[in-house]
Amino acid sequence: MAAAITPAQLRHYLLAKPAAEETFPFRPDVPVYQVAGKIFALSFVKNGQAHLNLKCEPSQAEILRSLFTEISAGYHMHKKHWNTLDLEGELPACEIYRLIDHSYDLITQRLPKSTRQHLALQHASLVHLADKPKTPTLKPATSVESSKSSTQNPHRTQNKP
Repeated sequence: MAAAITPAQLRHYLLAKPAAEETFPFRPDVPVYQVAGKIFALSFVKNGQAHLNLKCEPSQAEILRSLFTEISAGYHMHKKHWNTLDLEGELPACEIYRLIDHSYDLITQRLPKSTRQHLALQHASLVHLADKPKTPTLKPATSVESSKSSTQNPHRTQNKP
């Protein structure tokens, strides 16, 4: 079966993620994709077939494994938090891209606040990572405003002279 996406398409999509870097810490034929030094994807060939390890929420990981024969527990990774995708199977390209996005989001959301803010400043598409400003607190009414509000009922219509 032909792969849903080519290795070149996969690499391009992974590196298009804001601040994504490709490194080779294990072997020269095993590219690792990181953001701020944290791995979100790892690509490798096993038994002549292309595979991709991606981080996943544990509850979603189990569901995906039951739905798709191309998804299994992470190869050489923490089985609870990582899935391995067999890229040679019938897994739709849109699902592969969705799972890459999910993995990337899991990693970036758990980065330290200062790192998230730095990434948000560098990459407009990551602005959601920066902490949103707190809702402004209501200031206490001044004495003039307080006296007006206590003598006037805003729900009552007033007769004008």
